[in-house]
Amino acid sequence: MSPSLLSVGLDPALVDDAPSSRAAFPEIDAAAVRAGVAAGRARLEELGLTVDVCLLDYGRTAEAVYRAALAGKEYDLVMVGAGVRLDPALTPLFEMLVNTTHELMPGARLCFNVSPTTTVEAVLRWWPGPTPRT
Repeated sequence: MSPSLLSVGLDPALVDDAPSSRAAFPEIDAAAVRAGVAAGRARLEELGLTVDVCLLDYGRTAEAVYRAALAGKEYDLVMVGAGVRLDPALTPLFEMLVNTTHELMPGARLCFNVSPTTTVEAVLRWWPGPTPRT
């Protein structure tokens, strides 16, 4: 069975409309997020991973959507996107994701990208095992 990854982040449709996302990432729009997610997913699947994507809103339904995604399958890795982590307004959402992952998927490795184009790099730091520190 191939390793499985759940990539979780903000729904790209929301990126253009949210003032906090625009302030945190002025150079990234919805099209760039969609393209980055698609390219990263394709490359990771080429490398042998099974990739599922979980898209969230800014909090109203995010926890329920995330819990449902984790309940559906066992994941080896969970990628939390930079759009959630690096926007100070979304710190409570990021905390919920980390704590829910620990609760429902304690064996999963967490990894974090810094943009949609660095997802593969972030996953490869932890799969098939952690990269030695230099």
